[in-house]
Amino acid sequence: MPYRRLPNTDQARLYALQAAVQRAQSVDYTEQVIPYKVLSETQRFLVPFENVVMQSKDNYKSTVNANKQFRHIVQNARMYISHFIQVLNLAVLRGEIKKEQKLLYGLDPHQHIVPDLSTEEYLLEWGKKIIDGEQKRMANGGFPIYNPAINKVKVHYDIFCEHQRQHAFHVQNSERVHGDLGPLRAQADEIILNIWNMVEEYYKNELPYAKMMKCQLYGVIYYYRKGEKKLSAETDRELKHLQDIQPTIQWSVEE
Repeated sequence: MPYRRLPNTDQARLYALQAAVQRAQSVDYTEQVIPYKVLSETQRFLVPFENVVMQSKDNYKSTVNANKQFRHIVQNARMYISHFIQVLNLAVLRGEIKKEQKLLYGLDPHQHIVPDLSTEEYLLEWGKKIIDGEQKRMANGGFPIYNPAINKVKVHYDIFCEHQRQHAFHVQNSERVHGDLGPLRAQADEIILNIWNMVEEYYKNELPYAKMMKCQLYGVIYYYRKGEKKLSAETDRELKHLQDIQPTIQWSVEE
């Protein structure tokens, strides 16, 4: 006999709950498998659970799309900041800018390397230093650096800052929704297990295939073990024949 297993995804949990409710609502009151109180509680639970699951899916799609766009924006900001620092270092090496003026940018006058820009935090830090430093140098009468101009760097830096805040919001929102889902998942599993126990108890005297078919209408999910023979109507006919021959045999369904 195949074994049952509780759903392991939110969509599967929703299916199991919805199937149980829909089946219970479609049968005659004389064939009620699920008590009214349990059915009512399940219906009340379904509304908030479905809303949070849908919110989680929407939030996931939004986060994935935002991450793709954000990666491109980070790359642009890193490229412009790095390029500007390289051009600044070349200007110092050519003697066009005094090396001491690199202090305005927070850079070591005696080193001509690009600082670490591998993280968002470093980009935020060095982008601000470079923009402020160039503005201070020009305010003291210095000629602006071109290709890239600091205004171009600032545009990409500002875009990065804005999307970095949005990205942080998406992460925070994802964590909040995930936190909301945890207790709801546990409650959903508890409700599903209770309903499945009731359904299988109700149909405990049915032959295996008939029982499986009727339980599946209430959302019970069964899995076959590797190499296990699948049940069919023929299986029940064979067992019924054996029962007629040996009525003392007790037939049970493995949970």
